[in-house]
Amino acid sequence: MRHDFIDRYSRLESPVHALDPRAKSIALFAIIIACVTTPPTVWWPFAIYAGMVLIIANASHLPMRYLLTRMLVVLPFIVIVAVFVPFMRGVGPTYDLGIFSVTKGGLLVLWNVAVKALISVSCLILLSSTTQFADLMHGFERLHVPRFFTTVSAFMYRYIFIIIDEAERMKRARDSRNFHGRWLWQTKVIGYMIASLFLRSQERAERVYQAMAARGFDGTFPRWTEIHMRAADYVFVIMVTATAVAGRLAVLWT
Repeated sequence: MRHDFIDRYSRLESPVHALDPRAKSIALFAIIIACVTTPPTVWWPFAIYAGMVLIIANASHLPMRYLLTRMLVVLPFIVIVAVFVPFMRGVGPTYDLGIFSVTKGGLLVLWNVAVKALISVSCLILLSSTTQFADLMHGFERLHVPRFFTTVSAFMYRYIFIIIDEAERMKRARDSRNFHGRWLWQTKVIGYMIASLFLRSQERAERVYQAMAARGFDGTFPRWTEIHMRAADYVFVIMVTATAVAGRLAVLWT
């Protein structure tokens, strides 16, 4: 049973891992906000945002292959946009590519979606991969993120691996009964498995809630040690945020 698939490399030792979760959250979300609000007609601010992401990734000692693999999660969305590019009729010249033609406006839409999605997702990957999930949720609480979000996220992370393990046991039991799934009428077995997994998850959630309510759980998770912002955290936030804001504002002055 593995339950560290989100923050697998969060226990590495690096300057980024040592930063306060609040500092990393503020700085990386500043990059995301600056990136998504930058018009796609200017390319050099995105080079600045991507450069900051690469510097932080290099300082975090994360395997580059791991980072690139996680970034593939946005590939289906980019492909969907790319499929519809030939049908977009925007402003600008038209480029003939043989069997179809594309407009400059359609390519601009594809560029806009691709670059913003990749930079934003890479920031989220860096945040989750350099911070243990419990510390990340505690940092969000200190930033006054609604408790409903942090509590639900914490429970989701704590029990999602249990549900995955339950699904794997059901799959082994199914395969041990010579299930091949080659015929149409055998698909109902998958439906039975999904329904059974849902009912088991609901029953487990009720038992967990009753057990925690009996122990006086008030929606907060206690910590043995308290986190504090240090000078390095303030320097990191100021440098990253100032660079992202400068890149965004520079577009308005050009």
